[in-house]
Amino acid sequence: MGEWKASDIPALTGKTFVVTGADSGIGLEVTRALVARGAHVIMACRYVDVGQSVADTFIGGEGRAEVQGLDLGSLRSVRAFAMGVEAPIIDVLLNNAGVMLLPYGTTEDGFERQLGINHLGHFALTSLLLPKILMAPRGRIVHVSSLAHRHVHIDFTNLQYTDRSGYSALQAYARSKLANLLFTFELQRRLEAAGARAIALAAHPGVAATNFGGRFSKRGLGGLARRIGHFVAQSAVDGALPLLRAATALDALGAEYYGASRWRECRGPPERVQATREAHDRDTGRRLWEASEAYTDEHFFSLTT
Repeated sequence: MGEWKASDIPALTGKTFVVTGADSGIGLEVTRALVARGAHVIMACRYVDVGQSVADTFIGGEGRAEVQGLDLGSLRSVRAFAMGVEAPIIDVLLNNAGVMLLPYGTTEDGFERQLGINHLGHFALTSLLLPKILMAPRGRIVHVSSLAHRHVHIDFTNLQYTDRSGYSALQAYARSKLANLLFTFELQRRLEAAGARAIALAAHPGVAATNFGGRFSKRGLGGLARRIGHFVAQSAVDGALPLLRAATALDALGAEYYGASRWRECRGPPERVQATREAHDRDTGRRLWEASEAYTDEHFFSLTT
């Protein structure tokens, strides 16, 4: 079997996707590819005007893009977005949006920003949209993680960095990406226990040349990032492929994790890759789920058995 390519995306006419962070970087390339194959993509964007200017560039074919405002740093915005989704069925929710290497700060709801936006906002969004996903013949929830998840552990005693003396922007980012995987695998276990047809899986883009790179410059790592990127980074188009495979491949299964296949998963065509042992740990996944429910007051009532 050859390498998986964008041309392997099946026809998506009649399918509805929700893509967060769809107006730039990898989210934009994912959206562009989905629309080109006939999908209806609801672009969940923090800045509606930017999203609409991007959506206006998609021309031809049966696909279409629809822009709706979503600020993952605000549970009020997450709930308003979910209520505004008129599609009766969602085939795929692709939780792609994220922030990286932010100095310490809090969201509108008081959460540490990287965990709040990258994980808790998506946790609440998934809970609210799950009834529509369960209506699909085989709905999917895809979370976007990172190679950075390999270098941290979840500390439940300081999950929100209430003790800020030990705050590290890189550690907080990596912890949020580990949370994405813990959520993925725990969600899959709960979907299976409920007898649901939907699946949860994850992907990472490797090292991709996107606007995330600007964060390195702001943290004094710009020159190093550029030198590494020259040899390692792949384009946003290529970085989108693992996400597209997870979201559309007909042979994809629950709890699978897709990433770049070469240079220690930094670049190359998408393949199934391995998450860390902690990402699969059932007790840690359950504890994070319960903490996330408490923080967001969202309880996945659709998964009661």
